[in-house]
Amino acid sequence: MASIESPCILICQIDDRTGYCFGCGRTRGEIASWIGMTPTERRSVMEVLPARLETVERRPRRETRRARMARERG
Repeated sequence: MASIESPCILICQIDDRTGYCFGCGRTRGEIASWIGMTPTERRSVMEVLPARLETVERRPRRETRRARMARERG
């Protein structure tokens, strides 16, 4: 079985203001239908994700392990 390319980075939380995922920039509907999309449809969505991510508040709701370790070092 071939793998399906995905922009998911395992930060799966939706920004209430924009409706985009904080991690990947997709909407709930796009996330739900991702597996059923054609490769062309997925590439089309992926092209707009960088612009979408510029519109979401980038702070995660919880502190990541990496961020905590950096804070404790600094």
